[in-house]
Amino acid sequence: MAIRATHELHQRRASRNIGVGLVLVAFIAVMFGLTVVKIRSGASMEAFDHVVRPSITVSE
Repeated sequence: MAIRATHELHQRRASRNIGVGLVLVAFIAVMFGLTVVKIRSGASMEAFDHVVRPSITVSE
């Protein structure tokens, strides 16, 4: 025999969980958008790895 009556506390928790879920989805969308913009910006994707980068050395 299952309990079918929902308490007011369950409704508040559900709405809070939906709010937290929406905030999480929005955060993920912002991070994904920033990643896409950074990749597509055309800027040099060279990392700082303690080696000489040909793109910034002065050619003689």
